[in-house]
Amino acid sequence: MEKFGKQGQYKDEFEDEISKSQIKRELLSIKELGKQLLELPLKDIDKLNLSERLHEQLVKAQGMTKGALKRQTATIGNIMVHEDHDSIKQNIEKIRQAHNGDTKRFHQLEVWRDELIAGDKEVMTVLRNQFESFDMQHVRQLVRNANKEAAKEKPPKSARLLFKYLQQCQAEL
Repeated sequence: MEKFGKQGQYKDEFEDEISKSQIKRELLSIKELGKQLLELPLKDIDKLNLSERLHEQLVKAQGMTKGALKRQTATIGNIMVHEDHDSIKQNIEKIRQAHNGDTKRFHQLEVWRDELIAGDKEVMTVLRNQFESFDMQHVRQLVRNANKEAAKEKPPKSARLLFKYLQQCQAEL
């Protein structure tokens, strides 16, 4: 970058340098990414393609609380500086999207179960059209039993069995 016009031209040699504030912001974002990793369950941490050293420290941190966890988070942040942050962020986002999809399917199954127990006949038709192996007779029996259990204030065994059956039907898709 030239300054002072034609009379006093010079190149700004500090143009490409990163400010201290920018470096601090980047380090804080790396530390925050490390905290996100700590919030994941072990089975999801295993799915990420992490270095052995980082994976080991994350596993070690799972049982820690308070001060020890704070120190371990700092250690993980120091290790994260040498890792590929973008790929880790992308992998975490993929895992979260998969969890969101699982949660939506789970809630849909709950809604269907509740509507079947409430006596909604349209849901039965929708499920029969959606699932090839849908056994209406079995579902009707489970619904009757669930209603009887609710009337007698017994544990909802048949409602749980209905939910499991709906899960099996959905898993076959």
